[in-house]
Amino acid sequence: MKFSKFLIFKIFFILASSPFFFNVPKANAAEEIKITYSIFSRTIKLNSLKSFAKGGKSTRKLKKILKSTGSPNKEIREVLNKDFEVPITIASKLVYSEIGNVFLTRLSSIIHPPRANDDRTGMLALRASVIQGINLGNGKINLINFFEAYPTKTVILDVSALSKVMNKVESISELLTFFTNSPLEKIKEN
Repeated sequence: MKFSKFLIFKIFFILASSPFFFNVPKANAAEEIKITYSIFSRTIKLNSLKSFAKGGKSTRKLKKILKSTGSPNKEIREVLNKDFEVPITIASKLVYSEIGNVFLTRLSSIIHPPRANDDRTGMLALRASVIQGINLGNGKINLINFFEAYPTKTVILDVSALSKVMNKVESISELLTFFTNSPLEKIKEN
């Protein structure tokens, strides 16, 4: 009887003090997007981008960045809010497939964590962001959910690498159509 009371007290003490001794850091979510172009960079707070996407309100800094794109705000908001409905099981199959690995590895040169020294780190972050973004969107993903689900505080968006890819592809819509329809149909059939 004495032994069991002592054991219960010991277990309670370990559980109560574990946050102090085993301080496991909470997984981060992206708070800002750092847009880099050559030696220049600008940082956008994800909250300001989210409020722009939802209601059209933007900070002065965000207005300057958006103006530099040369696209109307309405068009940018449509791109940010465009939902892609993807069942999480299919998305999981896709991002863990050979084609998914190749796509994520190439995409990791454009979107990656701040101190990623290799493609694999960026690929793993992208994979986590896609799966968690679909989870946040209840079976749908858009750019805002994608960035909210990114596992680091800062996301690097490399415009130089993006322009190299864009030179090979005629339009973003062509790229999105290819990667959202073609591979998904093949996976749905399997």
